[in-house]
Amino acid sequence: MESIFTENAPKPVGPYSQAVRAGNFVFTAGQIALDPQTNQLIEGGIREQTRQVLENLRQVLEAAGSSLNRVVKTTVFLKNMDDFAAMNEVYGQFFSGHAPARSAVEVARLPKDVLIEVECVALVGEESA
Repeated sequence: MESIFTENAPKPVGPYSQAVRAGNFVFTAGQIALDPQTNQLIEGGIREQTRQVLENLRQVLEAAGSSLNRVVKTTVFLKNMDDFAAMNEVYGQFFSGHAPARSAVEVARLPKDVLIEVECVALVGEESA
């Protein structure tokens, strides 16, 4: 196993890795809408937060030798399921050519009281893997 770290995504705020590469897979930690440069929550609603979360995931995946095109599964944690349609609109812009399997759940509370958190599993290594 290999821990993944990139300066292009928010720094972990606890004893965990941004991602872990294990075999032909990379498992990301949940990403929230933090600006990687300041580690501060970005301003805006669900659309802006979803965009930042997915940009953060893109950076972590690239640091692991993968990409959004190689994502197998995502898990979306929403503070309010009423935000699902707006989240889905932005999410679709990031996964327009390839739609990974996905779960989306409403949760009671997220770190820093954000509106969304997303984690994923993606392939790494050889394209045929």
